[in-house]
Amino acid sequence: MYVKKENVSQINFLASSRFQAFTTQVEQTGVTTDENGRKIVPAGTVYPANDATAKGILLHDVDVTNGSQAGSLIVEGYVIAERLPTAPTPEAKAAMQEIKYR
Repeated sequence: MYVKKENVSQINFLASSRFQAFTTQVEQTGVTTDENGRKIVPAGTVYPANDATAKGILLHDVDVTNGSQAGSLIVEGYVIAERLPTAPTPEAKAAMQEIKYR
């Protein structure tokens, strides 16, 4: 595990404090490097893809710069769709049946 002190800000996209999340392995495949040389999958990302394969929404940012990392995946709850980094596609919404949008 790599630890580094940084200041980060994260938009609250949860519409309720009640949600169900499970641990998932977040892969670095397809993640672009940011201006700091890091590969960060942002909180609110529909994972693993914003299509019919969607399983949930990442609760926190996941740094995959040094390889795959564990992340928390929301599979049930209420979210504010307008605050997500990318709006879920209709296919992703259909795949994530237990996630509701406000």
